[in-house]
Amino acid sequence: MTLSKAIKIGDTIVEVSGAGTPLVFVHGFTTTAEFWREQVEAFSSRHQMVRINLPGHGRSPRPEDRRYTIDAFVNDVLSVYRTLAIESAVLVGLSMGGTVAQSFALSYPERVRALVLVGATPHGLGADVNVDNVLKAIDELGVVSASQRVIERSFGSAASPELIEFARKEVAQTPAFVAREAIKSLNASDSRSRLGEIHVPTLVVVGDEDIITPPSESRALAAGIPNSELAIISEAGHFPMLERPDRFNPLFGEFLMKQGISLSHVSATANVQQNI
Repeated sequence: MTLSKAIKIGDTIVEVSGAGTPLVFVHGFTTTAEFWREQVEAFSSRHQMVRINLPGHGRSPRPEDRRYTIDAFVNDVLSVYRTLAIESAVLVGLSMGGTVAQSFALSYPERVRALVLVGATPHGLGADVNVDNVLKAIDELGVVSASQRVIERSFGSAASPELIEFARKEVAQTPAFVAREAIKSLNASDSRSRLGEIHVPTLVVVGDEDIITPPSESRALAAGIPNSELAIISEAGHFPMLERPDRFNPLFGEFLMKQGISLSHVSATANVQQNI
């Protein structure tokens, strides 16, 4: 079993395991580094796995005198790179983390060897995470119930009750003031006019049952990024790497091999639709 070491870097708690070419993972809105747990064992033997808990999320600090915006999170990711002496890495972003990853790649292209965007969009999100709906739910239900309501709708039909309960506990850690500022910034972010400036190899992944960031949004990302490929994973919702690691991990491993980043092979059938 691969062990992870927790390192505090600024306002982040970073889970680090393995050694080799770095893979840096950024989670989504109110989720945590643990949403990448199914990739640790599969990739730590050949890669340094760096799973970031963004400030205010998971185990990370949540000071009230800082910002919880996409730009602030980009700076947090840069601090992780610098502290861990990472010159360049494969940057992997889920949902809001995909927005952070796009912004990071545009600001620091020399630090991104390849990009993986999971359940991400170039602008805006589905109705469940529309800024007005989220803020209203926080006001009416409280942040924990509001976050858990979204998470319950985020999974595909094949997700187990145990997996959904795990996710419910993880998202309950993000306080209201963090969620409010983060969702406002996320909904205001728009990379559509700059996608053509992302020139690194990019893998765009989405579950075919994702209603949070529907497949049409991933198609828009793949169409706008020149050197990209799109993969739609069947029987998965917003978290294909967690719901269907048997399909996500081979796909991710194949992408790394095609870029000459890894010689490892994760055996399984990806069962995806691809549009390259």
